[in-house]
Amino acid sequence: MSVDDPVTGTENTPSAPPGPEKSIGSLKSTDAEKATGSEKATGPETSTAAEKTAPEQTVPEQTAPERSTAPEKATGSEKSTSPEADPGDAGSQGASSECIDRDTDKGTAPSTGAIDDPSTDPSTDPGDDGRRSGWAALRPLVLRMHFYAGVLIAPFLLVAAVTGLLYAASYQIEKVVYAHELTAPVGDHTVPLSRQVDAALRAHPDGSLTAVWPSTEDGATTRVLLSDPSVDEGKSLAVFVDPYTAEVRGSLESYGGSGALPFRTWVSEFHANLKLGEPGRLYSELAASWLWVVALGGLLLWIKRRRTVRGARGLLLPERGATGRRRTLSRHGAVGLWAVLGLVFLSATGLTWSTYAGENIDVLRTQVHGATPEISAEVGGGHGGGQGHGDHAGHHGGGGHGAHTGQDVGLDRVLATALDRKLTGPIEIAAPTEPGTAYLVKQTDKEWPVHLDAVAVDPATGEVTDELSFSDYPLLAKLTRWGIDAHQGLFLGLVNQIALIALAGALILLIVWGYVMWWRRRPAQSTGLTFGRPMPRGAWRRVPLPVLLPLAAATLVIVWLVPLLGLSLLAFLVVDAALGAVARRRAGSTQAHS
Repeated sequence: MSVDDPVTGTENTPSAPPGPEKSIGSLKSTDAEKATGSEKATGPETSTAAEKTAPEQTVPEQTAPERSTAPEKATGSEKSTSPEADPGDAGSQGASSECIDRDTDKGTAPSTGAIDDPSTDPSTDPGDDGRRSGWAALRPLVLRMHFYAGVLIAPFLLVAAVTGLLYAASYQIEKVVYAHELTAPVGDHTVPLSRQVDAALRAHPDGSLTAVWPSTEDGATTRVLLSDPSVDEGKSLAVFVDPYTAEVRGSLESYGGSGALPFRTWVSEFHANLKLGEPGRLYSELAASWLWVVALGGLLLWIKRRRTVRGARGLLLPERGATGRRRTLSRHGAVGLWAVLGLVFLSATGLTWSTYAGENIDVLRTQVHGATPEISAEVGGGHGGGQGHGDHAGHHGGGGHGAHTGQDVGLDRVLATALDRKLTGPIEIAAPTEPGTAYLVKQTDKEWPVHLDAVAVDPATGEVTDELSFSDYPLLAKLTRWGIDAHQGLFLGLVNQIALIALAGALILLIVWGYVMWWRRRPAQSTGLTFGRPMPRGAWRRVPLPVLLPLAAATLVIVWLVPLLGLSLLAFLVVDAALGAVARRRAGSTQAHS
């Protein structure tokens, strides 16, 4: 069987009688695109008469020495023509070259199992027109997209995976590193909350109160959040107070609604924006935009390749006894299958708070009445009229220290009112922002079963002016809340964090294995820094219109919803077209000189 070189347009033909060469001789061309565009001549869907009637012609390939040397001597680049996946699918031009790679690694003759026999793959059954016109035509396009996205987007995904792993571990690291600030010796009774806040303000007289996290566990300190000139904008100074003695045990910079301390804050910022501020967020959005594409494309390639070969074990577990690139591919596919749902989940939830896709998602949620409701901070207000209180910068008041100029019942009364409304467990009391606004008390228990109810308390009377129950959230708002909390490692506590660490580790392995396979597909005779080539160009031209048109329409919708995906895809196409033009020009020049 001939193997077409997508760059030179020449054939690499192992030793065989001349009959098969005549049947596929039309593949010879100096134009790279024409050479690759004739893939059907070598695919299982259009098996040539010579291949059907002269199986004995493949006998010379049965010995390992001939297979490991003869094809490579023909052009010195046969490995580079193999596709990124599926050594057993003869529907790609590089099928036979990939078999050479995997079998010569073991020093054995080619396998005669079903994986090496294209006739056993339903997706390439010559007698099934539906499958031939569907997956058989779509596979090269999926393979090329998976290859390019994996190679070019993988560096961004690798950074996100490493920092995401550190972030998932940071919750437990914080408990060790900041144990002195987070804990206190257990006493007989606690002092009033107002006294604890006064102690924090005396220790930091330049600060103004923004919120309080009362101690809710034995041995845990109370966290008093201050707006202080010593911390960066958007962050708070967290003062840790012993609830039994009102002694200040320390202060640290705090960030975000989860109260991230310095170590987790650093990891979180690096994960989100490479510590480059708003422009750096484009990296994480680009990674999240492509992660689901790479994951689902790989899943489709792996399932179609293995579904009828070794049953469930062939899909779920790496191939035993495999060596070389085949072993790497087997590990890549099996681990990817286990991780795919988690990767798609991380991609979807990560996009919800991205810059551009996140804005589009918010618009859609609002249109379908799935936006997160807000409690009103205005005294006498109702749902939806209040200010968000995730960022506490600018809040003041409480215990005689705030912007409320009239009567103030104080933090102790506010806390008692909240407890009367069954707001138990971890809570946050946000001080009034300005005159005429209320204290906002909300539960912050994001671990399942979550407790996220909230009330607004009039500082003058101590009465509840507004109330919001998590059970009243629209379903889409609940799913968004749970998804974000799971992405951050909060939804299931320690189990959630361990799962994220495992998922990030799996993604790191998949990226490394992907690059290893790319490296191993480089030309066998190469001496410099060279890598394997992708699937030949023009794959989309072979996709039937009934498949291509809906695919194009869906792509347009997706790139509108996820703009960075569309822009980067357009950039890929422009660069790929330019490289194709250069390859054709070089091929034409070579033909003219010959």
